Amino acid sequence: MTSITSTSTPSTPKPILPFLAGIESRLAPFGVPLMRVITGLLLMPHGAQKLFGLFGGYGVEATGQFFATKFGLPASFALIAGLIEFFGGLFLAAGFLTRPAAALVTGMMAVAVVQVHLPAGFFNGAGGYEFPLLWGTIALGFVLQGGGAYSVDAAIGKEF
Repeated sequence: MTSITSTSTPSTPKPILPFLAGIESRLAPFGVPLMRVITGLLLMPHGAQKLFGLFGGYGVEATGQFFATKFGLPASFALIAGLIEFFGGLFLAAGFLTRPAAALVTGMMAVAVVQVHLPAGFFNGAGGYEFPLLWGTIALGFVLQGGGAYSVDAAIGKEF
């Protein structure tokens, strides 16, 4: 009786355009850091709206009143959400305390999906949960992945 065993390892996918292989291999290490930085920087203005009234926002007090009257949430959630979006975004962009910051963003976005956006349906244009679900999923990826090689966490040699 003969046994069939495989000693081959999975092969690396070959690029469709082979002349781009060198460029792809040199740029690949920057994909995850690019997503982390952009995610963090795009979250920060949402926190600045809630905390400081910037970018068309209303600040903590008015946002808190809105949360309380429209969604039945405690007014203090405006401060919590603003702090998580602003400082969580800043920490994600820098790759500092990446996992804890991403975990806070993930949790906050889960609350936003369930408590605020779910009744409006899926699409963001109608106030649906599409946008916070995307942010929460990306943040969850950084909970699992960490800050990566190009992060403050890596520079100080600590992965939290």
